[in-house]
Amino acid sequence: AALGADVIDADVLAREVVARGTAGFDAVVDYFGAAVIATDGSLDRSALRTRVFRDPVARSALNAIVHPSVARLRDQRFAQAAARGIAVVIADIPLLFEVGLEHAFDGIIVVDAAESVRHARLMRDRGLSARDADAMLAAQWPSEQKRAGATWVIDNDGSLAQLEARVQLVWSAILERVAHRRSATGAS
Repeated sequence: AALGADVIDADVLAREVVARGTAGFDAVVDYFGAAVIATDGSLDRSALRTRVFRDPVARSALNAIVHPSVARLRDQRFAQAAARGIAVVIADIPLLFEVGLEHAFDGIIVVDAAESVRHARLMRDRGLSARDADAMLAAQWPSEQKRAGATWVIDNDGSLAQLEARVQLVWSAILERVAHRRSATGAS
């Protein structure tokens, strides 16, 4: 976003579609019960996360509730960006491959780090237990498969300065691709 792209974050959209007072919230509570309601009346995301990452049937049920609404919102945000003339829109979708969306976009950026680094970050940044971090990682495709399906790979195992430099290289490649497509189609 700091470089000029619109960013559509699937996690943000997922929170919107299950916010208290929405049909998504009601559907989640109907399926999972009151145990997933926090004391403030919102979804207890931690309790829900623990349940769905340990139970594939529960995860499938949650995906069936959330993914169609997220897809509609994502499509709306893409249309809004196009109407504003935005040249680059990035859809941040953590489980892109796992939900079969790899063919829906012009290019795929995989930001990756060693599994041990990702595990430690889940525990540190999201406050997950080791068991929950293991379950979350187990629900994802292996890095090798995602890397094989990527247009660009950004290794995120070094310093912030290294990450920013790698992002800048990918951003330049994206802008070159956009310029090439515009010249090929005669668009301005």
